[in-house]
Amino acid sequence: MIDVAIPLFLVVCAIVVIFLKDLMSAIMVFSIYSLAMAIEWVRLNAVDVAITEATVGAGITTVLFMAVLSKTKRKESDQRRSNWLTLVMTLTVTAILLYGTVDLPNLRDPAIPPSNHVVPAYLESSYPDTGSLNVVTAILASYRGYDTLGEVTVVSTAGLSVILLLRQLHRNRSKEDEGRGQEHE
Repeated sequence: MIDVAIPLFLVVCAIVVIFLKDLMSAIMVFSIYSLAMAIEWVRLNAVDVAITEATVGAGITTVLFMAVLSKTKRKESDQRRSNWLTLVMTLTVTAILLYGTVDLPNLRDPAIPPSNHVVPAYLESSYPDTGSLNVVTAILASYRGYDTLGEVTVVSTAGLSVILLLRQLHRNRSKEDEGRGQEHE
């Protein structure tokens, strides 16, 4: 039942975001979407992806959206184009993605190749190869160390870039305010 409920909830969240005029509400629904997506990743046994989704999608992205929102208007103007095209495109992409999942194997089937080849190798070799008692840590830090380093680098660079952009925006506004103050004197 939950295998159907979570994806449907994700579609509902996506559709709700399209029609919200209050940008703060849209940010909150987007954050809820990210948390539901993290739960789905856990259900698919991709805990590392779930942790990344929860921290980046629901955590950092929500904070950054709220920071940007503090610099803009909270409500969208009434001069909006029709959201029907956006809804149609969203439903089309959703249908294509769902069609692409038809041939995927059942992840709970113990006979699929990753369960027969990769998992036993990691379970048997992780401690002798890495010295780590935790298999997930061994995989993320040793076997997939460069991949994890790349993910951390991308997230850190994105965060630093946003901070630098917001600082520059703040400096520019401060200079404009000073210029206005000098004009009035």
